[in-house]
Amino acid sequence: MKKFIFVFMLVFVSLFALVACKENGDDDKTFKVAMVTDYGDITDQSFNQATYEGCKDWCQKNNVDFKYYKPATNSDDDRIASTKEAIAAGYNVIVMPGYAFAPTIEAVATKYADVYFIALDVALGDLLAAHFPDYNYDPSDSKWASYSLPANVYCAVYQEEIAGYLAGYAAVQEGYTKLGFLGGMSVPAVVRYGYGFVQGADKAAQEKDVEISINYVYGGQFFGDSDITAVMDTWYNGGTEVVFACGGGIFSSAAEAAKKKNAKVIGVDVDQRPTIDGLYGEGMTVTSAMKGLYATVQTSLTNLITDGKFVSKIDTLGLVSKDNLSLNYVQLPTEGWAMKNFTVEQYKDLVAKIFDKEIVISADISAHPTVSDKTEVDYQADIK
Repeated sequence: MKKFIFVFMLVFVSLFALVACKENGDDDKTFKVAMVTDYGDITDQSFNQATYEGCKDWCQKNNVDFKYYKPATNSDDDRIASTKEAIAAGYNVIVMPGYAFAPTIEAVATKYADVYFIALDVALGDLLAAHFPDYNYDPSDSKWASYSLPANVYCAVYQEEIAGYLAGYAAVQEGYTKLGFLGGMSVPAVVRYGYGFVQGADKAAQEKDVEISINYVYGGQFFGDSDITAVMDTWYNGGTEVVFACGGGIFSSAAEAAKKKNAKVIGVDVDQRPTIDGLYGEGMTVTSAMKGLYATVQTSLTNLITDGKFVSKIDTLGLVSKDNLSLNYVQLPTEGWAMKNFTVEQYKDLVAKIFDKEIVISADISAHPTVSDKTEVDYQADIK
């Protein structure tokens, strides 16, 4: 995790240093959109699937050719190969979900100047690490100042700490006092989710004047298996009531263990309640900490293909409205709200306070978040 410590701070700096706007000048150009999958696939009920559906739905609506490519293995070489395969087939807009695409951007973006790349969760630190072999995410390293984002690349990163905060706050306000956080890999986006979750839970514990405990671990991968399920069994058997399963398909291990104890989970990235409840039992999912992958894809394709404009930058997306919650890129799902003790109105009030900065959430992932004496967090060694 240490190598990712300073990415968030660098992303903020990048917003001032790496902005290049150009009219694409391709009004008569025929666009074809391709998506290349990350660690998972388009049925992961999470990151890849939300990106895929955003692309597919937009392209169908706008009569644009669309295809997705799944690399043969989880490797830079195969991600690069799939991207080049898509380009060779005539696809000139490539959507890339996940930080692991930074080396692919480094390998192909400048070589294919007439192709546009839309990358989700690819931060400045990821790009620097791909560009400079000896870069170690140290903010004192002057290399970041000499890096120029290719003019055909748009990157979106998210304030996951806000989404995590909302989920942790909601869980404690709903009445849960024994919580867990199961992250996938300890990459910046997942860490921000987790540290936000801890901060939100602690804030609610202070307001309710209750003591809470949080088990905290990373699985080391973005899918569940018997080893991770065994750890979740230990947690739930030890009294854990709800686990925030934060890492693509890793929710399966938390849900399998929760089902044995009639316990709960919290979903991530998209509203995972239909999936988790459908597979493991109605009412298992308390809520989901979501980020607007679908909306980002749709907006980006509209800007490029419909409006004929492309902005090359690293964009940090979070709250954009305290009144129209559907516009926000980080949120909890309000449709079918199932919580009883924490209401939609209380949720809206919380969002407004965060938007107005009455509540400040730390995005620092260089150290564990500070908590009050109401909260005990057990940070455990990575499962893998």
